[in-house]
Amino acid sequence: MEDLYKYEKELYDQNIKLIGGIDEVGRGPLIGPVVAACVILPKDFKLEGLTDSKKLSEKKRNKFNEIILKEAISVGIGVVEAEEIDKLNIYSATQLAMKKAVDNLKIKPDHILIDAMPLDLDIPTTSIIKGDSKSITIAAASVVAKVYRDSILVELDKKYPMYGLKQNKGYPTQKHLEAIKEYGICKHHRMSFGPVLRSKDKRID
Repeated sequence: MEDLYKYEKELYDQNIKLIGGIDEVGRGPLIGPVVAACVILPKDFKLEGLTDSKKLSEKKRNKFNEIILKEAISVGIGVVEAEEIDKLNIYSATQLAMKKAVDNLKIKPDHILIDAMPLDLDIPTTSIIKGDSKSITIAAASVVAKVYRDSILVELDKKYPMYGLKQNKGYPTQKHLEAIKEYGICKHHRMSFGPVLRSKDKRID
């Protein structure tokens, strides 16, 4: 069992008080934005069962998200839309979403823990491989980012039900790929992603 408080404890022991955790969701989908969250939790925060959002059921994620938003010292969300992803590339767009999430915090953290990706900030950072299952703060950010992005895709599903976005959240499932072939793409698709690029001449809006 991973000690989810290990990295936070090490920082608290150095008298670092405000620790931010960053994670993102939505690098692989063909449609919609990439979303990052930065969360600062209180030192005594505990949430039994909190881990990487991908390992949690939707019901549990939503429940945990409510608790995190209620108890966090501050939460920042960063969103980079498909059009900007196409201009930048998904890696740079992910970094931009993370920076936006930090900028949208109401209070500046003393140190930031990041899931895997290096980030150039004016705040000291630590990048942790698979950080969303090793750090309670990054795990919290992964839940917030996932719930936020999923809500965007559920709204898009109402306008474009043929893609099955409510279920697949924009990932390249068989239904999504078949719908692109049959109906074409919409303005929220990422034009630089292979399956979308191949269907760029067939648009539904």
